Amino acid sequence: MPRFLRPLAVVMLAISALVFVVSTGTARQLAAPVGEVILTVSGSIEATGPDTSVQFDLAGLRALGARQIVTSTIWTTGPHSFTGVSLDVLLRHLGAKGATLQAVAVNDYAINIPTSDAVPGGPIIAYEMDGEVMSLRDNGPLWVIYPYDSDASFRSKVIYSRSIWQLDRIDVID
Repeated sequence: MPRFLRPLAVVMLAISALVFVVSTGTARQLAAPVGEVILTVSGSIEATGPDTSVQFDLAGLRALGARQIVTSTIWTTGPHSFTGVSLDVLLRHLGAKGATLQAVAVNDYAINIPTSDAVPGGPIIAYEMDGEVMSLRDNGPLWVIYPYDSDASFRSKVIYSRSIWQLDRIDVID
């Protein structure tokens, strides 16, 4: 190789190595939301947003795919239709690695949810009830809903305690 091309070859090799590290690294940067932020997820996750957390607006949550649960709750009268993102889908999307989710409401009420609850057919993070986006007055903007009517194991004090409403942030803890 001619001597004058050696510095260029070193630069190209360095760029190639950087591209390889970035494309094979575990961290994925996700785009910042355009609309009002209704959920912030931080902690032990592979994906990141503009900082070390990931923020979602309603459109961002909807983009992950919707699941519907028709169930009654101990807080409402009769069965209702809840629509939201499956907790397992959200955690998989973020590359969550922790064993516990610390879910925190707008009023700073916090509850721990084991990531083992995040299974297909398990809870959703609901953003609609009966086809309407939930407001703060309606226990929204987000409410962790389990399919209570589908199995008696979902009707316990422990599960009900994990059904946090007015959810606005989750910290994934190792």
